[in-house]
Amino acid sequence: MDVHLIKYKTALSKDELSFLKQKEMKERKQLYKVVRVLMIMCFICPFAGAWIKALKGDELAFSYLYYFLGVTFLMFFSGIGVFMSYRAHLYKVRQDIRHATKTVETVQITRKQYMPSNNTYYFYLSSPVKLSIEVEEEYYRSLEKGDQVNIEYTPYSKQYLGYF
Repeated sequence: MDVHLIKYKTALSKDELSFLKQKEMKERKQLYKVVRVLMIMCFICPFAGAWIKALKGDELAFSYLYYFLGVTFLMFFSGIGVFMSYRAHLYKVRQDIRHATKTVETVQITRKQYMPSNNTYYFYLSSPVKLSIEVEEEYYRSLEKGDQVNIEYTPYSKQYLGYF
């Protein structure tokens, strides 16, 4: 069996673009919540640490220098974590919205599987991006192992959009 990878880019439909914008808004709100919690923790943790030192009898427990060093240290590392999370997720969705394209890839079905526990049908694919997809029963019955199917996903965030 010879496997050829066929890919091309095409414009996103209005519904797909709307879906990505909603996803971006939800992820942005979630990121802002995390940033707010981290900012609060950056100020509370050094203060709590000072109280622990004070209870142990340290006379310099409430030093402004140590407090702001602790806040700066925590903000620096929290900022790095937030930035890495932003670049790994939200930035890629924003890139997909800005370019408004999707990738259509023709892949082969490597395996078919029915899941009786939840009455769903799956195709396992030869794609490096999407390993399996849930399909409708009629589509499951009409195609066999080795047949080709087209899948659509966004080029940056690899968000699965559908099949045909």
